[in-house]
Amino acid sequence: MVMIDRKIAPYIQSQMGEYPSVTLFGPRQCGKTTLARTLFPDFAYANLEDFATRELATKDPDEFFTRFPPPVIIDEIHRVPSLLGQVQVRIDREHKKGRYLLTGSNQISVKASVAQSLAGRTSIIDMLPLSIPEIVSAGIDLERDKQIISGGMPFLFAESGHSPYDYYRNYVNTYVERDIAQQESIRDLSKFFSFLKLLAGRTGQLMNAAAIGAEVGVSGNTVSAWLSMLEASHIVYILRPWFTSRTSQVVKSPKVYFCDTGLACYLLGIETPAQLQRDPMLGKLFENLVLLEALKSRLNSGLKPDLHFFRNSNGLEIDLILERNQRLDLFEIKSGKAFNADFCKPMKNFSSKYAEYISQSPPTIIYSGQSAESFMGVRYRNFKEIEGLFRESSEKFRLHF
Repeated sequence: MVMIDRKIAPYIQSQMGEYPSVTLFGPRQCGKTTLARTLFPDFAYANLEDFATRELATKDPDEFFTRFPPPVIIDEIHRVPSLLGQVQVRIDREHKKGRYLLTGSNQISVKASVAQSLAGRTSIIDMLPLSIPEIVSAGIDLERDKQIISGGMPFLFAESGHSPYDYYRNYVNTYVERDIAQQESIRDLSKFFSFLKLLAGRTGQLMNAAAIGAEVGVSGNTVSAWLSMLEASHIVYILRPWFTSRTSQVVKSPKVYFCDTGLACYLLGIETPAQLQRDPMLGKLFENLVLLEALKSRLNSGLKPDLHFFRNSNGLEIDLILERNQRLDLFEIKSGKAFNADFCKPMKNFSSKYAEYISQSPPTIIYSGQSAESFMGVRYRNFKEIEGLFRESSEKFRLHF
């Protein structure tokens, strides 16, 4: 069994030292519980997935906290959102930091309760599956296509011999279906799963809720509700466009990516690297992989994502934009391995059009080839070596809400 160090760990520890509680959200099986119990082995531990524990928390919260006294890890808090009020009462009574570490997979059912009950009392942290640097640090270095198919779920890297396709099939059949079936907006599960597979085929593309709804047989409003639910449950990530108040010709529809490329591959029926190499979705799935690495780099350092894309009606498009210090860093994402001067043109056109917004960092091509600091004024960086591009120059953590 391989234990993989998580880069988000120092940030969680720092927030536990500053707040009475930390609320850790993330997709199921991304490693929240393992990390929480590893970081705080002396804490009491209550798993609200357990029926008896859940019943106790629901019917007799005083007895619950007698059996699980703080400091305590309360796992899957979304199963008993009413417990948040009890946590608030105890935080206000104790006036101590680092007493409650809450985890949740489904943000929808607890988001309002956290905002109401624990405002100012908790640090909300988003955690995603393993990043490539975390996987490599464990001595596992996968080539591009196998990495896309494998995704980042810790179970697949803790020991060898597991099939990513089988794992994600079971993941959908258990965790996704169980959580999704509980939502009021899901009246026809078969249509929802048709939507989910259709969404995988739209990875990295502009969202058109009405068009997708027409294909699935539901309204555009239903698609929008389902999409919001998937985003809150950390199944998908919505990348929103960058625009200024004067850019009326900018396309303002968002793009959709999956929070794990292995799940997207499963939904697309892609089982092997050879299959992926022939698939027209390769470029978009690689783009999804890079977007996730950028996002994980930001979240693991306690930073707001501040990630965007750009597209206008004239066809000018930038794959990824990082907005920091009121300036923009530009990135193009290409799945190939060769230098190409044409890769630079969109970023140069954008820079000339919006010169006042551009940072001093060189525009960057993220691709599958070797890293190079400068080629025709553009930086080339291998996708496994991009973590540092998305962190702040200062090592000081920033709060993420």
